[in-house]
Amino acid sequence: MPIAVDIDVMLARRKMSVGELADRVGITPANLAVLKNGRAKAVRFATLAALCEVLECQPGDLLRWEAEDAAEG
Repeated sequence: MPIAVDIDVMLARRKMSVGELADRVGITPANLAVLKNGRAKAVRFATLAALCEVLECQPGDLLRWEAEDAAEG
């Protein structure tokens, strides 16, 4: 998929665990893992907003576009 998810990068910068982020955002750790690992088909704007609020970042810090051939290699 050409959209890459960089939640793990922001977690490392904020020295925060997946469990803590899930608790603070109000989603299950399993659903956060699906999103973090790039397996999600969609993300609600409310969830994206909550992630940005907790991580003190912009949506572009969490999501980025990659060309298809770069994502496959």
